[in-house]
Amino acid sequence: MSSTRNTPSSGGKDTASNKAGLGGDELFLDTTLRPSSWDEYVGQKTIKENLRVLLRAAAERKHPPEHILFYGPPGLGKTTLAHLIAKETASQLKATSGPAIEKVGDLASILTNLSPGDMLFIDEIHRLNKAIEEVLYPAMESGSLDIIIGKGPSARTIQLELPPFTLIAATTRIALLSSPLRSRFSGGTFRLEFYTDAEIQRIIHRSAKLLGLEIDEKSSEKIAKRSRFTPRTANFLLKRVRDLAQVEKAPVSVEIVDRALAMLGIDELGLLQSDRDLLSTLIDKFGGGPVGLNTLAASLAEEEATIEEVHEPYLLQLGLIERTPRGRKVTEKAYGHMKVEPSKRGKLL
Repeated sequence: MSSTRNTPSSGGKDTASNKAGLGGDELFLDTTLRPSSWDEYVGQKTIKENLRVLLRAAAERKHPPEHILFYGPPGLGKTTLAHLIAKETASQLKATSGPAIEKVGDLASILTNLSPGDMLFIDEIHRLNKAIEEVLYPAMESGSLDIIIGKGPSARTIQLELPPFTLIAATTRIALLSSPLRSRFSGGTFRLEFYTDAEIQRIIHRSAKLLGLEIDEKSSEKIAKRSRFTPRTANFLLKRVRDLAQVEKAPVSVEIVDRALAMLGIDELGLLQSDRDLLSTLIDKFGGGPVGLNTLAASLAEEEATIEEVHEPYLLQLGLIERTPRGRKVTEKAYGHMKVEPSKRGKLL
């Protein structure tokens, strides 16, 4: 059976943190850094405005909000928004994930245990089994659950009425969701955008306050610029800076920040060693490109999906690589960052 959590509207333990195998203290810490109100949630202004209208209208009608889908890269706040919606509506949030729902019976158990007005959060919903997904359709659309009992000629269908509930789903790969499932999110489908450096800096100062750290503008700016436009990464880097400052028994400073990030192998643009290896391979082995994804993946001994989903989004955001019909290629900016002499640069097509 899959496992779900009853979490109060103020927020519970993070599913992503559980997956990461974090210990109790770290898990508690990650939860406390999560915003507990709309005012504390930085960024995603358009989404917040739309959600405020949706939730207020539903409250005035005395109906649960319609089903909502969030999508976008990891670490941008999809789970946090689900918790804030539950808090705003004073609802219980029950959370699970696509991979955790292994059988139709798992989903039936979750849905039949909901109370009127509850919210069900399914993270990584694109990983739901197709048979389970089809059972979800009538539950979302008409509030009923169709269960087949028995096999062969004696099989019969039982329809169970479900209490009014709201499904909030999150995915990092919306293209893998079927059209029938996407169309049933009548409350809206919202794409979370990457954050600006200024927004990340605001998040860092808030998190530092919660962690009991004093951090100056220059130090927070350095962390923000290397956070890959992602709050989760910013908080991770801040905690590693805190750890070094604690061990060194020194205040957080620009020097401590530089040393902590250097220990993690993160350069001034926020690139990891694996990102730099990708750029080096493009430059050294393929003259800057273009080169096909499968060839690039084979050269790096890396999976194609990892290159597409982990490395490329950030490298594209920074303008260090380009996608062309003939494959990937580096840009002049990448040559400059990797300190490749002009005479050794491949021809940029």
